[in-house]
Amino acid sequence: MVESSRQTHSSASPFEPVYGYSRAVRVGNRIDVAGCAPIEADGSSTVGDAGVQAARCLTIISEALAALGSHPADVVRTRMYITDPGDAELVGRAHGAMFGNVRPAATMVVVSALLRPEWKVEIEAEAIIEKRA
Repeated sequence: MVESSRQTHSSASPFEPVYGYSRAVRVGNRIDVAGCAPIEADGSSTVGDAGVQAARCLTIISEALAALGSHPADVVRTRMYITDPGDAELVGRAHGAMFGNVRPAATMVVVSALLRPEWKVEIEAEAIIEKRA
């Protein structure tokens, strides 16, 4: 049996220890980042429109990737969950600001609600770390 290294990263989310999950998990050269909601370092919700909230979600993703030896350029897949289809443009532009040159496979879906009523968006990501010259 081949052993793989498994690293985990936690964030400020108050749900991680209670619900038993990690913000991100790295196994080998693959990193999966759990759905990131707009949560500040103190555990409070990010105040602002869906674009501001999406930017915060993407910052959390970037921090998780960095903690596990990666960065946004390694992202190959994202999923964006929004509660109002009218917010697609704001969330899409925040996504484009981070991933415009990377162009990962991406999905945006409208959901009826997220865990907290003030959240307008949640984003998750998958990355594969390529060998660098």
